[in-house]
Amino acid sequence: MEDNTPDQTEEELDLSTLADEELVEQMHDDLYDGLKEEIEEGTNILLGRGWEAGKVLDQALVEGMRIVGIDFRDGILFVPEVLMSANAMKGGMAILRPLLAETGAQSIGKVVIGTVKGDIHDIGKNLVAMMLEGAGFEVINIGINNGVENYLEAIEEHKPDIIGMSALLTTTMPYMKVVIDTLIEQGMRKDFIVLVGGAPLNEEFAQAIGADAYCRDASVAVETAQQLVLERRGQAALA
Repeated sequence: MEDNTPDQTEEELDLSTLADEELVEQMHDDLYDGLKEEIEEGTNILLGRGWEAGKVLDQALVEGMRIVGIDFRDGILFVPEVLMSANAMKGGMAILRPLLAETGAQSIGKVVIGTVKGDIHDIGKNLVAMMLEGAGFEVINIGINNGVENYLEAIEEHKPDIIGMSALLTTTMPYMKVVIDTLIEQGMRKDFIVLVGGAPLNEEFAQAIGADAYCRDASVAVETAQQLVLERRGQAALA
């Protein structure tokens, strides 16, 4: 992907000398390689050239993470590499987020995500959260070992479109149904898209507990979230 010969090392590349299109392509490469400082620099350069924050987000960062997501799905990239890409993305997002807030830019949707009660595993869940943020979602990551009260509190405060639950232990999987049943009891279930994931889960389990979808990995989670949010908005527009 890059020429690393001695007379053209990566360190010698001056991002400010690149035309806009070349810079965006270089940022895609830098995201792929998990280069946070370069992403921050590229983001600032594009903003300095008059790019709107939303345009930088969509064309440089979201598109770059889309490429990362495809290669993760296809087994070309693995979790450590994708975590580095997601961390680089966060560097760019830290610059763009206040600017996006000023302009009132709308995120694709809002997600509350957490690992359920009794389970303290969070690498996969954090990867999903970062990939969702990289795709343009606003993500509220409530961490690990979450009882139903934590989900209800986050729902009340943030009013999300999507609730994401993760479990890595077979013993904690059933707690996902406790959360969904509580949403049903309180008449709130239809207000949210519920996505579940984790190594021991499968589609049959997701259907059995009343979730909207099972997501086997972070890439699938992003694709599913995008699809279901767009479908729901389309239905709302027709109503």
